[in-house]
Amino acid sequence: MTTNGFLFGTVGSPLSTARKPGGTVGGILRLNELKLSTLELAWVQSVRIGDATCATIKATAAEVNMPLSVHAPYYINLNAQTKELLKGGMDRLLAAARAGYKAGATDIIFHPGSYMAEDPAKVYPIARRRLAEVVDQLKDEKVYVTLRPETMGKSAMLGTLEETIQLSRDIDGVLPCIDFAHLHARRGDGSFNSYAEFQAALKLVAAGLGPRGLAALHIHLSGIEYGPKGEKKHLPLKEADLKYKELFKALIDLGAGGRILCESPLMEDDALLMQKTYRAFARKKTD
Repeated sequence: MTTNGFLFGTVGSPLSTARKPGGTVGGILRLNELKLSTLELAWVQSVRIGDATCATIKATAAEVNMPLSVHAPYYINLNAQTKELLKGGMDRLLAAARAGYKAGATDIIFHPGSYMAEDPAKVYPIARRRLAEVVDQLKDEKVYVTLRPETMGKSAMLGTLEETIQLSRDIDGVLPCIDFAHLHARRGDGSFNSYAEFQAALKLVAAGLGPRGLAALHIHLSGIEYGPKGEKKHLPLKEADLKYKELFKALIDLGAGGRILCESPLMEDDALLMQKTYRAFARKKTD
């Protein structure tokens, strides 16, 4: 059940998750206690999970009505330069999608890779073809998930907002994961940090993907430290310059909806701050 358009949660189980039952099941239960509403399973190193555990995760999430997504391992590159590196990355993405589907996740988030010092215009068709092959394989296996390439925080990385929108236009079963902290950090100059810029980005999504684009957003959010080459590390909201309140205003004004997942080091504390702030702005909009 959405509140004013968005569900709020964390990427990975909350820091305050009890030791028993612990893990993802404990994380789901803890988020529910905190009155947060969604979880992204952080399988960022590898996918090592059995069918029985997936079934337990799925049942627990269903019991408390909590939508799940999965963050696939970091080591994926749609522009990999060797067959071995490409196969390894694609196998990781496929494994995350298969296990995530068994665990009840609807969306699989992944880092699309690097330009490898090549022209982005030449990299894009390679990435598109390889991602389409993964989507086709999952469809053949009846693994029904949405693959979400994430917008990236360094200029050397494949993953501009425009690229993730275009991949979503070109391939059925793909939608963006928009990390607004990454977009703020990407240019390294402190830009992309105003209501006007956030609104323009959301309008770009709407223009490219239609009503479904804004209605089913999957957003990553945190503070961020950056330098001339882009992202350095995630920060708590109050220790960073990201104007997340302006972002919330833009989301509300454009009637957007979906999920907002906190990647701050403070995890659930900042997720609760996001939810409280967003709801306050949403109430003002309707008063």
